[in-house]
Amino acid sequence: MPISTIVIIVLILVLIGAVPAWPHSRSWGYGPAGIIGAVLVIVLVLLLMGRI
Repeated sequence: MPISTIVIIVLILVLIGAVPAWPHSRSWGYGPAGIIGAVLVIVLVLLLMGRI
């Protein structure tokens, strides 16, 4: 399994975990999920361009 596939899977799991669904993280808003989502989009674009 290539390292890029592992990185994408980990980023998707972190993105799901960053959604403010728990009482202690509701005050965070969507900031953490937005940042991780942006990183995921960048990694996907680099993967499609063949740079990873």
